[in-house]
Amino acid sequence: MEPIARSSSSTTFPVSGMANDGAVNRTAAGIHGAVDRAASAAEEAAGVVKPAIDRAAQLAHQAVDRAAAVAAPTADWVRHQGDSLKATQQKMTADAAHYVGAHPWKSLAFALAAGFVVSRFMR
Repeated sequence: MEPIARSSSSTTFPVSGMANDGAVNRTAAGIHGAVDRAASAAEEAAGVVKPAIDRAAQLAHQAVDRAAAVAAPTADWVRHQGDSLKATQQKMTADAAHYVGAHPWKSLAFALAAGFVVSRFMR
């Protein structure tokens, strides 16, 4: 038995002398050639597509960085406004409690009047 070597790779196929062995070797060599060509085409396509993917990734990173740069000051402003609103709420609650404590009858009259007005609107 003598080996037959393909020119595109180092794979060898034994030949036993039967007529079918040559056909099998030629078919296997053809299949290996097709696989090699497909692998080459895939590598070439990957080489062409990789720069576009890298560029898209770079643009996406830049967009995220810009969005973060815009969002940071906005988040600070919202946090400051929330603190300011919380302080205003606490001050108004304290002022209302102080007023009710100082003028209980007036507060009761205002509460009754407000309840009457709200009940008229609810009908």
